[in-house]
Amino acid sequence: MELLTPTEMARADAFTIAAGVPGALLMERAGEAVARLAARVTLAGGWVLVLCGPGNNGGDGFVAARLLAASGYRVRLALLGERAALRGDAALMAARWTGPVEPAEGAALERVDLVIDALFGAGLARDLDGAARALVERVNAAVMASGLPVLAVDLPSGIDGATGAVRGAAIKARWSVTFFRPKPGHVLLPGRLHAGERTVADIGILPEALDVIAPRAFENVPDLWAGQFPVPAVEGHKYARGHLVAVSGPAQATGATRLAARAALRAGAGLVTVACPVEALAIHAANLSAVMVRPVEDAAGLAHLLADARLTTVVLGPGLGVGPGARERLAACRDRRLVIDADLLTSFTGEADALARALDAAPAAVATPHDGEFARLFEGCPDVLEAPSRLERARAGAARLGATLLLKGPDTVVASPDGRASIAANAPPYLATAGAGDVLAGIVGGLLAQGMPPFEAASAGVWLHGEAAREAGPGLVADDLIEALRPVYRRLFGFLGAV
Repeated sequence: MELLTPTEMARADAFTIAAGVPGALLMERAGEAVARLAARVTLAGGWVLVLCGPGNNGGDGFVAARLLAASGYRVRLALLGERAALRGDAALMAARWTGPVEPAEGAALERVDLVIDALFGAGLARDLDGAARALVERVNAAVMASGLPVLAVDLPSGIDGATGAVRGAAIKARWSVTFFRPKPGHVLLPGRLHAGERTVADIGILPEALDVIAPRAFENVPDLWAGQFPVPAVEGHKYARGHLVAVSGPAQATGATRLAARAALRAGAGLVTVACPVEALAIHAANLSAVMVRPVEDAAGLAHLLADARLTTVVLGPGLGVGPGARERLAACRDRRLVIDADLLTSFTGEADALARALDAAPAAVATPHDGEFARLFEGCPDVLEAPSRLERARAGAARLGATLLLKGPDTVVASPDGRASIAANAPPYLATAGAGDVLAGIVGGLLAQGMPPFEAASAGVWLHGEAAREAGPGLVADDLIEALRPVYRRLFGFLGAV
């Protein structure tokens, strides 16, 4: 589940080599992994074009070409640059290749069953230009025109391994083989769309390298947060699972609050109450069964309700309304575990530091902006908005707020103020529908109410949200996500050994 930046991956390589594992052996194993996958996806004896670059990625390609040729594949190898310019282990592997070497610039792509992209790996440090960019664009044109299958070594050439960004141009691969651990570029967009189906190969890099690197970015999978996930105990009761309050605004905007409230209950909160103005009371009461409804007109009324210490967690934002009243309600929630979303975030447009001060007393807080809300909240904060990647923007935002930040999107990033971050890759495209964010806020709130730490609660909530969308399927609406949580929970509890 760890994600290693290219710099961290280089440290893992160096640690392993310093421990006595030759770099040439690591390269040989990397090429073997590429050749294995190539053989699995290409008919025996087929034509394979291996495009090699001037660095270690190209060295992996030379190994794969040699092994595939020895297995009966008809292999052509094309090199970008001069063979005499290769250095180190890449030069050694090139010397072991006894076949012809074509110039990559003019390599023919017709009548090829598979292209292996070994031009540039995850450590690409600049935009592609010149002959390299022209070659990448020719490969992509063939992919579009004929469905030419491409297998990328490490990451498709042109994808930044740290950010997932396209550096000038990037190959569209059907498969990618990476080594030891994936990179952020494998899960952040658009890199994930270019990488295709991902395989992670063990090439002998020592796992102890992780202790030295201490990675702070992770793919959002259950192993990341399973140890903190709340599983109901046989002797437990609803009061032990927390009481959450979802705060509603006026009568014309009640649906979002109900979605959050119902999602919190489905996520496991023991009790849920909607606090709303009197004008909205009948609407909520008529549409909620297991969720309680209490009249709360303003911040003073909310403070009075929260005088009951058993009400531990508050979801503020969905259907709340924008303006000073929203900010006053947040001030009434001191000492409560908080999920802040939607209208409340908009009420702090350009005032991220004021929001940070308002959250200072909260024992746990999760902010859940989408990209638009994030940009508004951090207006005037170039250290946040100009960070080099979505991952780093979320980290900078979390540090600025002093709270866990959940930056919603197709590659949702959850970041903690301490620098930990998770990146989700399980959200289907049909999750982008009205009200889905309100459901997510409720799920996270339900997990917080049960005592889950904020980073783990937010990460688990994002994963559950994505899995519920997969369960509900195309055509889903937000209400479907809440019902789809039941089978997702059943499978998760099976994974946790709780059923």
